[in-house]
Amino acid sequence: MRLLFATRIVRMFAYGLLSVVLALYLAQLGLTEPQIGLLFSLTLAGDAVISLWITTNADRIGRKRMLLAGAVLMVLAGVAFAITDNYIVLLIAAIIGVISPSGKEVGPFLAIEQAALTQLLPNEKRTQTFAWYNLAASFATAAGALAGGGAAQLLQNAGASPLSSYRVLVVAYGLLGLVLMALFACATPSVEVETEHNLRGLNKAHGFP
Repeated sequence: MRLLFATRIVRMFAYGLLSVVLALYLAQLGLTEPQIGLLFSLTLAGDAVISLWITTNADRIGRKRMLLAGAVLMVLAGVAFAITDNYIVLLIAAIIGVISPSGKEVGPFLAIEQAALTQLLPNEKRTQTFAWYNLAASFATAAGALAGGGAAQLLQNAGASPLSSYRVLVVAYGLLGLVLMALFACATPSVEVETEHNLRGLNKAHGFP
């Protein structure tokens, strides 16, 4: 359960970090306002389609695998946005990758994490735990936005160009995606659907026959 709290905090911090500078960064790359608007629209549409496929297949393929796949897409989006100013490449990265222009939850993570939390928690603790889960995410997003804006300003005060300062935050977004991958890699079989096979694996891990 603590792992799922940690993954959401890291993820929402990353979304908040990038949301305050993403439009400014794209403008510094030379994109026009209509191009930025189209890119954001396709980002949200792509996230919705990919998230739907991943979440609807997660119980069959494996929740951990799908969470890792989402984190990989987050890293790829960060890398693509950091290394290129080619509009077509950015569009492809926006559609396929996981990136949040608004700082709000995107990607396949939330539905899978909530499903896992629901089966991990007893009935009497679910409402309280989900309340803390959502509150932690709100604070993480706010902290990320504050960190992103503050870091960009500090870098510019130190002599960095606006483009360079924003790119640092895009790179940081990709690195946080790597942190997310590492955390999801530590997930135990308890996050998976409670099949007979998984239950045997859990019993064995805890020393039960």
